Amino acid sequence: MAQIRTYVRPMGGWWRKNPYFVRYMIREASSVFLAVYAIILLVGLLRLTQGAAAWDAWRAALTKPGSIVFHWLALLTVSYHAYTWWKVAPKTAPDIRIAGKPVPELLIAGGGWLATLGASILIYVLVRWL
Repeated sequence: MAQIRTYVRPMGGWWRKNPYFVRYMIREASSVFLAVYAIILLVGLLRLTQGAAAWDAWRAALTKPGSIVFHWLALLTVSYHAYTWWKVAPKTAPDIRIAGKPVPELLIAGGGWLATLGASILIYVLVRWL
């Protein structure tokens, strides 16, 4: 009797063959930077509860070259993630109409990009001011 074998689709590098999937995988990989950054902030919160010396040591660690490179990479990948998020927003949003006419996709995406940029600038200014 012949042995029955199931078809196993090769998975190695399937996403590299299509530029759409490459951009998708880059977007999804950006969440790794966001997760690591969240852990860094949680460690900072823990150090804050442990006193001034622990807090100062955590802040000093953030000035190391490796930390600065990581934070720049995190900023770039999260910015790309936000860009692609707002780019897809008009396609997933409900039908928005003003005076019976659909709102242009660029207006929805551009509004999201401007809101993200504005919130980022506001946070930066508030952190610098405080």
